Amino acid sequence: MLSLKHSIRIALGSIGSAKMRSALTTLGIIIGIAAVIANVSLGASFSQYFTEEIGSVGNNFIIIQSKTSNLLHDNELELVKSTPGITGVSPISQQVAEVEYLSTTRQISVQGVNEDYEEVANIRMESGSFLTDKDKYVAVLGHDVAYEKFGRTISEKNTIQMTFVKANGETVTRNFKVKGIIASPETSFVQSGIESDVRIFIPISTMNEIMGEDYYWGFFAAAESMESISDVTDEVDRRLARNLGVPARDVDNEDAKPYSLMNQEEILEQVDQMSAALSSLLTAVALISLIVGSIGIMNIMLVTVTERTSEIGIMKSLGYKNREVLTMFIVESMVVGLIGGIFGTALGVLGAYVVVGAMGMPHVFPLNMIFVGVFVSIIVGLVAGVYPANKAAKMNPVDALRHE
Repeated sequence: MLSLKHSIRIALGSIGSAKMRSALTTLGIIIGIAAVIANVSLGASFSQYFTEEIGSVGNNFIIIQSKTSNLLHDNELELVKSTPGITGVSPISQQVAEVEYLSTTRQISVQGVNEDYEEVANIRMESGSFLTDKDKYVAVLGHDVAYEKFGRTISEKNTIQMTFVKANGETVTRNFKVKGIIASPETSFVQSGIESDVRIFIPISTMNEIMGEDYYWGFFAAAESMESISDVTDEVDRRLARNLGVPARDVDNEDAKPYSLMNQEEILEQVDQMSAALSSLLTAVALISLIVGSIGIMNIMLVTVTERTSEIGIMKSLGYKNREVLTMFIVESMVVGLIGGIFGTALGVLGAYVVVGAMGMPHVFPLNMIFVGVFVSIIVGLVAGVYPANKAAKMNPVDALRHE
């Protein structure tokens, strides 16, 4: 009787006798498994990276943005601030100003905020302090603005000059003393209106005074917890809709309302959906590669069966049963798949590590995927080997012995 151990020894001998052909046969499996493993690892790495990035932007944040000018005022600010579950809220207005320091001029986004912004936007100061509601012509600089934008360092207590253009085309120029520098964020996710590294912050009251406005572009708020953020967002939505006269039929119609709301939980869900869609696409490509690889194994096994026809005839004449011949060739096909799976898994892990490392992201790899990768490759080898092995098992021993 042909034992499993003997079958494996025969399989390894057959593979070793045709190294180049065996290598080419396993290549399709290696590429397919590597693609699957790398895809899973990259997906997990991207997901963790963006989760951390979004978390660094603020704590349980809720973004309210006006779709039209002159919509959100102090009344709406107080309405949001008094909503149960809101721990802080900052109004936001934004302009692009011409900023001059030591005769060097740059166009930089300037954001008007209040003192709550430091907490709700998770701001960390490198030097100095953040704005207070008593400040007037002072500015807090993002890390890149202070160290990169002007080709020299702007320090705390230095003075910068900013020129704003009002809606009527009139320009207003004011000097601002630098009150503090924001620490470089540990992450670099850029969410419009949030990223602090490339911005200048001034008191919202000063911004509105310069621009001659009494309204805000939006609010940046924080909920007590991620568990309550959805309910808190809904309550803010209801209050604003009622206060701004949104018809009851349009309360749930985002396109009909003059403002938009988005919270941290929703952004994370969007990231997960995009990651899942990308993973599905890449997995489909990887599966195609595995199918091609399995066809390659089947073709080579058919060639092997043809080349070993005489050997099969001898085995049958010695009393080996069809089941034993079937097992021998299926084991060989599975060994080819196993070898491809081992090398493919290693290549996939290494490839993902190189890619995420080059992008400055953490490398996340679910360890169970090692076993999944190897198991899938063995199954692919098994499926690909069934037809050739069955063909070998059904050979007539007399015809096989006559084969040259």
